[in-house]
Amino acid sequence: MVMKPNAVIELVNDVLLPTYTTERQRLDEVDKWYRWSPDKVKTSNAADRELKDLADISEAPWLGLIVTTLAQQLHAESVRSADRDTTELWVPWQRNRMHAKQKPLYRAALAYGQSFTTVVPGDTGAVIRGISPRDMVAVYQDPAEDEFPMYSLRVQGAHYRVLDEEAEYWLSLQDGKLTFIESRVHDVGVTPVVRYTNQMDLEGRTPGEVEPFIPLGKRINKTSYDRLLTQHFNSWKIRTATGLDMPDDPAERDRIKMLLRQQDILTGEDGVQFGTLDETQIDGFIKAHESDLETLAAVSQTPSHGITGKMVNLSAEALVEARSMLDLKAGERKVSFGDSDCQTLRLASHIEGRAEDAADFTLSMQWADLESRSMAQAADALGKMATMLGIPVEMLWERIPNVDEETVKRWVKFKLENPSAEAQLANALNTQSNGVNG
Repeated sequence: MVMKPNAVIELVNDVLLPTYTTERQRLDEVDKWYRWSPDKVKTSNAADRELKDLADISEAPWLGLIVTTLAQQLHAESVRSADRDTTELWVPWQRNRMHAKQKPLYRAALAYGQSFTTVVPGDTGAVIRGISPRDMVAVYQDPAEDEFPMYSLRVQGAHYRVLDEEAEYWLSLQDGKLTFIESRVHDVGVTPVVRYTNQMDLEGRTPGEVEPFIPLGKRINKTSYDRLLTQHFNSWKIRTATGLDMPDDPAERDRIKMLLRQQDILTGEDGVQFGTLDETQIDGFIKAHESDLETLAAVSQTPSHGITGKMVNLSAEALVEARSMLDLKAGERKVSFGDSDCQTLRLASHIEGRAEDAADFTLSMQWADLESRSMAQAADALGKMATMLGIPVEMLWERIPNVDEETVKRWVKFKLENPSAEAQLANALNTQSNGVNG
């Protein structure tokens, strides 16, 4: 049953908006570290502009690199079913340009812990939109088990959009007070919101790839700041002269200091002593910085050479081992995001009236092979699979790096329409044999 205007306003004021406000504050803090404006390195109250400038340039978007490194491993290429053709099922994905829009959807889920798609009826079919969790909150009766939420609230400036199982409701905020605008029945039967989670435990908690590492990010920036302080103020020798008779006039004292600084030979009267103060070595700061980055690489399962940039005498086997933890992590995300992609496609099929596609729970997403290896290596491995294991070569075409499903379909069609001489001869002999036996 469609809610009445007063009920919608009460739901937003009492439940949805407080939940959204609390979550938005947390995610705004995460967003600063995910992008490039983290918490500043703390300096003393007496710090001048010079020290604050050093604090500014000590920052680096290390935590954003973790998200980027993982997101680059994820690209859904097609969907498959155990027993049916998925051509029609894949059409909403293509029509809504999800081929390109999937990346921001996955990045948001990785960075903040979750993201959403809404799937609603449109003029030409289901309309799929990816939404950041900083703009939407979804309320579940059981956040760990429920496939769809009870309600969702999306905030777009002064306009609020609420979704439930029956309809979508539009409200506006005017002078601090919510005003009901309109409601539209969507006839989907469920709240048409699909959640993408980075990691979800049995209590429904969804941590992202940024928030757990914020303390470590602060440590890395502090180490960089300490090095910059040393480099800026204490990285050269200081020449000293004691026992000099210096004039009282400040300008004259500065002139004598400059003269002493620029002369190659220093002279003085009795009792004058010259010396130097050694510079502060920054090797320890550099090692501490590298140690912090290696810790970040270890706890985030990111290849250390991807963070530190060091690749010294690594064999092919060592490179594979260095990537193994990232591959395992990416594989886990493919399971989670792939399930949400299939849920999005089933919901789109339901909206478009394809009941069998909507009820197909054998769907699985096929992910692009983005592993770095040469075409020669791939061809050698696939050739051995064909000859030694007897796998039909047509079944291996889709495993060729950078070859998508549409290309494979064109190859199969071409082969069927242009059989080889051997295939034509075998077909002719088979036809002749059937004629004799018939």
